[in-house]
Amino acid sequence: MQFAELQLVEPLLRVLHAVGYTEPSPIQAQAIPHILAGRDLLGCSQTGTGKTAAFALPILQRLAAQRPAGPPRIRTLVLSPTRELAVQIGESFDTYGKYTNIRQVTLFGGVNQNTQVARLRHGAEVLVATPGRLLDLINQGYINLNSIEILVLDEADRMLDMGFIHDVRRIVAMLKGKRQTLLFSATMPNDIRSLADAILTDPVYIAVTPVASTVEVIDQSIFFVEKADKPALLQHLLRDRSMRRVLVFTRTKHGADKVAQQLSRAFIDAGVIHGGRSQSARQNALSAFKAGNSRILVATDIAARGIDVDDVTHVINYDLPNEPESYVHRIGRTGRAGASGIAFSFCDTEERAYLIDIERLTQQHIAVASENPYQSPFGLPPVTNLAPNGRNHRPPTGARPQNQQNPQRRKSRPVRTPTRVVRF
Repeated sequence: MQFAELQLVEPLLRVLHAVGYTEPSPIQAQAIPHILAGRDLLGCSQTGTGKTAAFALPILQRLAAQRPAGPPRIRTLVLSPTRELAVQIGESFDTYGKYTNIRQVTLFGGVNQNTQVARLRHGAEVLVATPGRLLDLINQGYINLNSIEILVLDEADRMLDMGFIHDVRRIVAMLKGKRQTLLFSATMPNDIRSLADAILTDPVYIAVTPVASTVEVIDQSIFFVEKADKPALLQHLLRDRSMRRVLVFTRTKHGADKVAQQLSRAFIDAGVIHGGRSQSARQNALSAFKAGNSRILVATDIAARGIDVDDVTHVINYDLPNEPESYVHRIGRTGRAGASGIAFSFCDTEERAYLIDIERLTQQHIAVASENPYQSPFGLPPVTNLAPNGRNHRPPTGARPQNQQNPQRRKSRPVRTPTRVVRF
């Protein structure tokens, strides 16, 4: 299928041709006709599937075709959970709308509001915003939402994770009259389904790239390594210059800073991006990574959710995530849109239960790395030995670690009992 078959207008097709897009991704092919028809939509899609274009293109076409007389007013609201994702959505509207004269403004916290307010005063038809900054400017009287015709909630599950769901409900309650609503989420927990039931009217449901298949094109390996040996192993891997663009994930902001400092002491330059950094520092690190001026970016899950960078060759899970869904989101930063990629994960003694959860979710066995100079003494045979079924040996199931860094972790899962004591 070609984009021209989706009934997109010439100004949009001209831009798509200029940026080299000819064939729509599955979510674009499925979503664009329904959005053009004015239907509400519930989309379940992983990152890297072309989701932003799936809603931005038809929205631009509808706004351009039905432009009312008078000064521009806000007709479309796109809510995003993170500043980075909001910026990238705004940039996408600017790119795709180059020949439509549709103006957009992006709002996010962490920076002075004056520049954003000045852009609002010049008028816009598309508003891309994080919930907190949007509510702040509404309360100050700079914005009203009376003219909203289309509402988009992007990455709704991440808004739930970040505690924004109540702000989202407050914003939705401010909208007046009939509107088209589009909700996108990588996962569908009960709270998101309840929200969808409350705000969508007879929606079309589209599910693209189930979680279990997202990781199929990615070459995954696990390194069993003690926590104290992780810095040396990371530095050892990063000295391979074939790793041209690398994302390194940690569980915490402190951990991200610590990893970057350790790399700096080893004369390996790396950017850092997490919620504790200023907006300008985050943007500078992301821009350097995008431009290829920095080949390594250390990030936490929340900050990295909005990163949309092509040609990430490697993802390294320095810390295994304590939620298996986050593993899928992380490694999905490589292998985007069907491309191949490589993901390495470090697993210390306390993280073994997390690995079991990840393999259960993805329904895949992660192969043990064939070369590991920092092999952990788990009491296992060397990694070159194979079990009778031909698969690499696995470490024994251990007790789930106490997660002091994330007290909100789900408590419903049973604690696993160690099968044997590992002494160090």
